[in-house]
Amino acid sequence: MIARAFWTVAAGVGELLTETLPAPGPDDTLVRSLASGISRGTEATVFAGRVPPSQYDVMRAPLMAGTFPFPVKYGYAVVGTAPGGGRVFVLHPHQDLFIAPAAMCVPVPDDVPTERAVLAANMETALNILWDATPLAGERMLVIGAGVVGLLTAALLSRLPAARVTVVDIDLARAPLAEKFGCAFATPETAPVDQELIVHASGSEAGLRLALRCAAFEARIVEASWFAEKMPALPLGEAFHPRRLRLTSSQVGSVATPMRGRRTYRERLATALALLADPLFDALLEPPTGFADLPAAMPRLLAGGLCHVVRYPPQKGGAEAPPSF
Repeated sequence: MIARAFWTVAAGVGELLTETLPAPGPDDTLVRSLASGISRGTEATVFAGRVPPSQYDVMRAPLMAGTFPFPVKYGYAVVGTAPGGGRVFVLHPHQDLFIAPAAMCVPVPDDVPTERAVLAANMETALNILWDATPLAGERMLVIGAGVVGLLTAALLSRLPAARVTVVDIDLARAPLAEKFGCAFATPETAPVDQELIVHASGSEAGLRLALRCAAFEARIVEASWFAEKMPALPLGEAFHPRRLRLTSSQVGSVATPMRGRRTYRERLATALALLADPLFDALLEPPTGFADLPAAMPRLLAGGLCHVVRYPPQKGGAEAPPSF
C-alpha cells in the first residue's frame, strides 16, 4: 500500500514523498488520516533546520523518520480512522496513511470533532505545564505568550476557583481570545506585577525577562518555551535572589513530577483529548489547508497564526476498504 508523507528536505523546503507500507503486525494499527495539526513553535524550528546537534536525540518525535537536520519527516498531531471506523489520535508526522503501534492510537471522544482533536498534543503540553506548576486557588497568575500552548494553559488555569489569570502578548489581536477563555489581557507595558505564578510561553528573551520583572516574592516561574540554539541573557543579579524566585522548566517529553508514576503517557493524552470537548477551543483553529498543498503552504503557515489544520482527502474505497499490500 502506497502512502504519502510530508518531508522537510532542506531549510525551508518541504516535499510530499511516497513510501510503500509494510503489512501491519499483530500489535499495529493501519490509520487513514483525516486531519493533522501543525505545532508552529517546534515545527518551525525543525523546518528551518535550527535543532541544535546536542538536542537531536531529545527532539525526536515518537514516530518521525529521517535524521536531523534533513531530510526529516516530523510532526505529532494526526487524527485518523482505524479499522472499524473509530477515530484515533496518534503522535505521527503529516502522512495520509500509516502504520502505528496500537498502544499509541488513543481513541478520540465522540464529543470532540476531528479538527479540534488535532489540538490534543498542545493540550497535553498545557496539562503537563499545570501539573508542573501546581497552581493554587485564588492565585494571581500570568501567562506570557498567547500562542496555542499559552492560551490553552491560561484557559485551564482560569478554571481554578478565584483564579486571576492575565495573558500577556505583543499582539493586541489576541485579547479577544484571552477574554473568551476567562482571562484578562495585557501588553508587556501594562502587565501586572506581584504575580504569584507565571508561565512563560513566548519563546523570547524579552518575555522571560518580563516574567522575572512581574514576579512576586517567592513566585514560581514555569518556563514552557524552548529556545533551541538561542542563549537568552537574564538579569539574575537584580531581584531574583532577594525575592527568592523559583525558575523551573516544563517539558512534555516527561510526565510532570507530581503525576509521574500516577499517569502514563497514554492516560495523559487521553485526558487532554477529553478536555477538548469544550467548543471554545475551536477559536484556536486556523482554516484548513489541503494536504496536497502543504509543501507550498508550509513557510506561510509557520510564519504566524494559531493551530493550522491540514485536511486529508478521502481515501479511495473509504475507511472500511480492506488494505491491499
